[in-house]
Amino acid sequence: MARVCVIRQGYVPTDPRVRREIDALTESGHDVDVICMRNDGEAAFERDASLTIHRLPMAHRRDGVVRYVFQYVGFPTMVALYLTWLHRRRRFDLVQVNTLPDWLVFAALPLRIRGVPVLLDLHECMPEFFASKFRTALGHPGVRVLSFLERASIRFASFAITCTEQMLEAFVSRGAPGERIEVVMNSTDESIFDPARYVPRQRENGRFSLISHGMIDERYGVDTIIRAVGRLRDRIPGISLEVYGYGPYGDELQRLVQELGLQKRITFHGFVPLEELLAGIADADAGVVAMKRDAFRDLTHCNKMFDLITMRRPVICSRTRSVMEYFPNGSLKYFDAGDDADLARAIEELYSNPGESDELVESAARKNEAYRWPYQRQRYLAVIENLLGQAGRGGDSVISLTERGSRLATLGDRAA
Repeated sequence: MARVCVIRQGYVPTDPRVRREIDALTESGHDVDVICMRNDGEAAFERDASLTIHRLPMAHRRDGVVRYVFQYVGFPTMVALYLTWLHRRRRFDLVQVNTLPDWLVFAALPLRIRGVPVLLDLHECMPEFFASKFRTALGHPGVRVLSFLERASIRFASFAITCTEQMLEAFVSRGAPGERIEVVMNSTDESIFDPARYVPRQRENGRFSLISHGMIDERYGVDTIIRAVGRLRDRIPGISLEVYGYGPYGDELQRLVQELGLQKRITFHGFVPLEELLAGIADADAGVVAMKRDAFRDLTHCNKMFDLITMRRPVICSRTRSVMEYFPNGSLKYFDAGDDADLARAIEELYSNPGESDELVESAARKNEAYRWPYQRQRYLAVIENLLGQAGRGGDSVISLTERGSRLATLGDRAA
């Protein structure tokens, strides 16, 4: 089998998408080396059977623009040097680079020159991500530079994968070759998020427990959920909100809870072991995904949505373009993004009609069938094997749009 190097400017194995891909590779018999950042307390080198993790001495920090520039230039440079050295010892058959940033792919230039295929996994649309994070217009000069780098990165790679059809459309609209990009969705690992092991709790009269989990950042809209709970405290006496996760917006949310006098209704659990999070999801009456809407979020999905669907919990979700195109009305309980009054309306309707919760769970499960990880795993491994096969014949892999459409139809037929 092949020897694959996976590169991520982040932490492994805590990144869910990268972890699923690594598991798919090792379970298929490939040897995998991972090059990533090193968090506090992590080992610089770790080996487990066919998986080897190399953690370089740099951590991800949110300390302003200067730190971002340092990370986004310094880490790719470190990777390029380390990868070149490592390739002399390991002789990789394929390199996979996971964004952000897009230009991290150029760290594989020495191997690309030698004919090693390079797969680019585009986790985000970086121009929209930049505009959203720094509150700039899409016409900002910095956004235009990122668009150029995005296009150059995709063209440099042998092939690319991304998370939604809307992201693919955005890349193509900026000049990327669509025939060399495949969609592999950000599905949930069902061996972990397993409702058979964590049985969903049945509804109880007077109790209505909501859950929000994941990164605590302003763009994920936990403040909207808190304000909605405040609106409902008198209309739903048993309402509560359990918040799992950590992030830079945590202190602000704590102050908001104090200001609204919701200390007895809202609990912040922080970062907890996975088993505790799974038990918390199973115990909730509904999960809330309250992403703020912008150009970036209209292209992407949120992992927690798939976690909740897989765990058979009704999902109350803000309206964004990509989510609504994949999950039409009747699959999720929608509200207007950033509107706590409309969120309160959605929560109260779900509370007042327990039968709707069951209908949402069943409808979301049916719609999600084609998006489940077993199918996405097949799609991912097909890309890997295609690249390895093309490399063996001395050329790059190009999957046509017709072939890609055929595979999508096949997966849909299997799910039907």
